[in-house]
Amino acid sequence: MKFSLSSLALLATCASTSAFAPSNININVNVGSQLNAKNSIFQSIEEGVKGAAAATFLAGAIWASPAAMVSNDAISSNNLLNDNVRSTIVADAKEMASGSGSRVNKDAESLLRLGLPIPKDKDVRKFVVVAEEIKQDIGTKRKAAAIDGIKKTKSTLKSKSADFTKMCRDTNECTSIIADMTALLDPMDAAMKDAQQFFNGSDQERKVLDDAYAGYDKLQKLMTQLEEQMVPKGFVTPVPSDYADLPQLRGGRATVEFVLNKPDGGEFNVEGKLFPTAKMVMIIDGYTAPVTGGNFVELVDKGFYNNMKIQRSDGFVVQTGDPDGIADGYTGGTPSKSVGKGKHGERLIPSEIFCKGDKGPFYETTIEDEGRGGEATVLPFSSFGAMGWARDEYDANSGSSQFFWLLFDSDLTPAGKNVLDGRYPVFGYVVEGADFLRDVKEDDIIVSAKVTAGIDKLVLPK
Repeated sequence: MKFSLSSLALLATCASTSAFAPSNININVNVGSQLNAKNSIFQSIEEGVKGAAAATFLAGAIWASPAAMVSNDAISSNNLLNDNVRSTIVADAKEMASGSGSRVNKDAESLLRLGLPIPKDKDVRKFVVVAEEIKQDIGTKRKAAAIDGIKKTKSTLKSKSADFTKMCRDTNECTSIIADMTALLDPMDAAMKDAQQFFNGSDQERKVLDDAYAGYDKLQKLMTQLEEQMVPKGFVTPVPSDYADLPQLRGGRATVEFVLNKPDGGEFNVEGKLFPTAKMVMIIDGYTAPVTGGNFVELVDKGFYNNMKIQRSDGFVVQTGDPDGIADGYTGGTPSKSVGKGKHGERLIPSEIFCKGDKGPFYETTIEDEGRGGEATVLPFSSFGAMGWARDEYDANSGSSQFFWLLFDSDLTPAGKNVLDGRYPVFGYVVEGADFLRDVKEDDIIVSAKVTAGIDKLVLPK
C-alpha cells in the first residue's frame, strides 16, 4: 500500500493511521520532493513522534478540526443505562481528561479512574485531583507542595469519609479502604519532611523520596478501589443488540498479564537495567469498550496470543495479533452477522468509539465520519502503552485480533487533540511494566498471555 502525501495535514493522518494497519500490509510512505524543508518533521514522526516539534505539529493538525455535537442514535433505548452516571463523566471528567491546567494527563491509572461511570459527586473528583497532584509534586521534588497535598488529602478523608462510604455498594469495604488510605499518609508526610532536610541529589534524599513514592503508589491503587465501589450495582454499558453474537466484557474490567522473551535468549534493557523477561500488566476496560475488550479477553483466554511474535516495533507502536498463515486475524469464531467476516474467514469486530457525553459507544464508524472531529473520548491515547485496536486504514470494521501499544508520549497533545482519539478504539492501558515496551522488538515472543482477574465479566455469545 503506497500513500501520496499532498499536505502536512494529510501527512499527520497517514503517519498515524497507517501505522496500525494489519501487519502483513506493506506500508510505503513516499514523501519525495513534496515535503522539501518539512522533511525533518516527517522524520521526527516516523522515529516515534518524540520531538516537541512533531508533537506540536500533530496537535495543531487536529485542533483545526471542527467539533460538532450530535446525538447517539446507535444505542438501543432498551439497554440498561443510568443517565445520571454517564452525565457525571461529562460534567466532572471532561475538563480533567487532559490533566490539571495545560498539563496532559499521561497517568494510565488516573485515566482509568476518570473513565469510571460513577454518580456525580464533585467532592470525590476534587479529592482525587488533589491526591493525584502529590505524585507530580514528589516527582518534581516540590516537597512543600507534596506535604500540603498530603495534609489536604488527610483532611478530606476525615471530613468526607461518611459521604464517600454512602456512595459505595459495600459501605464496610469502603470504610476499610479509607482507613488503609489514611494509614499511608503519615509515613508519606514524614518521608517528605525528611526529604526537606537532606541535600538535593543525595542518597538520603533519594531514599526518602522513593519511600514517599511507594506510599503514593499504594494510595492510588486504593483510590481506584474506592471509586470502583462507587459504580452502581448492575451497571452495564449499553451495546446494540446487533453485536450480541460477539464476545463482550460486561459491567467491569479485566486484568491481563503478558510475559515476553527475546528469541535469542537475550535480555530486555530498561534504562540500563537488564531483565531476562518482560512482564506487563494491563487493565482492559469493559465500561468504554465492551465489544473490543471482550474480543481481546476471549482471545487471551483461548491462548490465541501465546507464543506469538511481535510483528511491528517502529518507535511509534508495538503491534501483534497476526497469526501464521494467510489470515490477517482470528478465524476460530463464528463471524458476526452485523460486520461479517474477512476475506480469509476472519472474525471481524466493529469500530467502537466512546465520546464524552454519549450514553454509550457508537459503532462501525469513526469520529470524523460522524462529523465530531476534535471531541474527547472517554479513554484517550495520552498514556504511554495505551492499547488500540488495529484495522485497515480505510475500513473501520476490519479489526479482528491485531492490536497495538502506543509509544507516543507527549506533554503537548491533550485528549481529543491528537490524530488517534476517535479513529481507533482505546480498550485498555498498561499499568505495570510499560517501560519494557521501549525495548520490545520485532520477533520478540509472547510466551504467556493470561487473564488474571475479571474473567467473570466476559460474556460469550449464546
